[in-house]
Amino acid sequence: MDTRSDDVNRPGVTPYFEPREFPPPSATVMPVFGAHSRRGRFHAVNEDHYLIITVGRNQETVLTSLPETVIGTRFDERGFAMILADGLGNFGAGEAASRIALVTLLHLILNFCKWNLRVDDQIAQEIMERAERFYRHVDSAVVHEGTARGLKQPQTTLTSVFGAGRDLFFAHVGHSRAYLFRDGSLLRLTRDHTVAAQGRRPPLAPLVDVNTTARDLRHILTETIGMGGSMGPAIDLERFQLADGDRILMCTNGVTDMVDESVIVSVLESGADLSDQCRRLADLAMEAGGDDDTTALAAEFRVSA
Repeated sequence: MDTRSDDVNRPGVTPYFEPREFPPPSATVMPVFGAHSRRGRFHAVNEDHYLIITVGRNQETVLTSLPETVIGTRFDERGFAMILADGLGNFGAGEAASRIALVTLLHLILNFCKWNLRVDDQIAQEIMERAERFYRHVDSAVVHEGTARGLKQPQTTLTSVFGAGRDLFFAHVGHSRAYLFRDGSLLRLTRDHTVAAQGRRPPLAPLVDVNTTARDLRHILTETIGMGGSMGPAIDLERFQLADGDRILMCTNGVTDMVDESVIVSVLESGADLSDQCRRLADLAMEAGGDDDTTALAAEFRVSA
């Protein structure tokens, strides 16, 4: 039971004069980001879209008669989100779907997100429930906007990694991927929502062919944003803890179809700037004969305390 409110009302107890936790947990983790996106050789437009944002709040003492040891001079908390969408559909429907998904999600974050920057188990559960609601709303928005604009089956993958401090979350639909790179090992965080990844089991949702002619079962999606139906897509949601030096890599299948994970590791170990690493992954995908749009996002986290 939380007894903090009892302390406020207990005679002789004044918790506000006790040294406060500083810096706050979210201020101890500093992320650095990189990104690169490239249109496929046979695509009229790049159907991938991405978004990296930081959110925060701060208090800065402008003038005071109190000593700095009592009130402090500045207070900062921050969080971030990395979002990646790979549009599916012909005649511009894919680009529209991924764009609608990101714009809608950003609107939801800015207007309806609580921006929880101090995460405990209860807050973590609230964050994950809110992320699922946001994804459901985005799915409905893509379906509605597609119908209103006369688009033919606009659909998209949608993968988000977000958090504050050491707490990191991801929400995922489709076959774009998020990886954790830790101590030289590449760990896949997301699972592909494809027929191949399901072990050839009959899917419960309508199948979506990523290409005009599917090359194999890795390119037939079972879950997408915009798929419609009464249930909507299955959404994968998870939480984990960051360690100092961890890196997150997010890629569309234009990268992961053509670049082996062992090669991805060598790029991540190269020591190059994060955006240069993302650009190198796109180069390798093209050199391997890939013709799909390629997008890679990267983040590195330094934990100071």
